[in-house]
Amino acid sequence: MAIERTLAILKPDCVRRNLIGEVIRRIEGAGFRIVALKMVHMSPRVAEGFYAVHREQPFFSDLVAFMSSGPCVPMVLEKENAVADFRTLIGATDPAKADPGTIRRDLGTSKGENVVHGSDSPENAQREIAFFFSEAELIGMQG
Repeated sequence: MAIERTLAILKPDCVRRNLIGEVIRRIEGAGFRIVALKMVHMSPRVAEGFYAVHREQPFFSDLVAFMSSGPCVPMVLEKENAVADFRTLIGATDPAKADPGTIRRDLGTSKGENVVHGSDSPENAQREIAFFFSEAELIGMQG
């Protein structure tokens, strides 16, 4: 199986609650390699651009307001089967429905404030990574 990349975003609730280190510990403990990481404060316009796929959804304005409410930490993760494995690690969007031991179940407080975003497909991972990172910001794949 080939090495794959996915985008993770530690959301504003994660940053506010000082959970960055704990979430990164879990990510690295699950065998992911971090190949890019930065802290950003998305403006509402930037958040709208990132989440444009959800524009017609009833939760869109709340999502944009939340994601622009404070700093977040986008990062690029790398490993075999990265997209699916990261989705398993973080759990369901609603922490109450997420499996025990997942990041969202253990650390999330609501469906809206669930600590972390993860790409839902390899195609979306490529698009999402390019939204936050240039090729020059990504360190090379492990040899």
